[in-house]
Amino acid sequence: MPAYPADRPNDPDTTELVDRIPGWGVDADPANRPAVPKELPVGPAAGVHWDVPEDQPNRESRERSNEHAFLTPVFGTSTPPSGLSGVIRRSAYRFSEGRAAHWLILIGADRVGAAEAHVRSIAQGRPDNPLTETGIGTELSHHGWSSRAGRKRVDNNHAWLDPILVGGPWVAAAAAAGLVSRAALRRARGH
Repeated sequence: MPAYPADRPNDPDTTELVDRIPGWGVDADPANRPAVPKELPVGPAAGVHWDVPEDQPNRESRERSNEHAFLTPVFGTSTPPSGLSGVIRRSAYRFSEGRAAHWLILIGADRVGAAEAHVRSIAQGRPDNPLTETGIGTELSHHGWSSRAGRKRVDNNHAWLDPILVGGPWVAAAAAAGLVSRAALRRARGH
């Protein structure tokens, strides 16, 4: 049976689960389900003219969770994986979505992707501007401090850490560039 049929089949028989698992099926009675008036009836949805949706093209290089037998018929392609971050991202799909390794690898791939974007912007002659892109200017011109001081905001407990996390990599990169430049100048002078 296809995974995405137009005539949504009824749920499988779960009577044995009701006997075995306390609380299972507590909302099986439509009178106990708050969404019942808005639920769609079982059967083909209005306007459906297919048995199984046609596959979207360009399926060969898409990531697929190993919990699923095949890729969904339609998927997003706004930012297909590319570069080193894409290689790292693809490696995450060897692991189950229920394992931390899957998600930690994806987070790492996002960080590598951010670094790739920074390098790409520098190579194209339009380097990132940390002052405007981090919102520091807005903090100074749009009452950033007064919106936090004396208020019971949940983000106040880590507000001191935000400048370090946002500005720290830029300061570290500038320091590294300075050290490399200094070493190059010393070598050029013959010291």
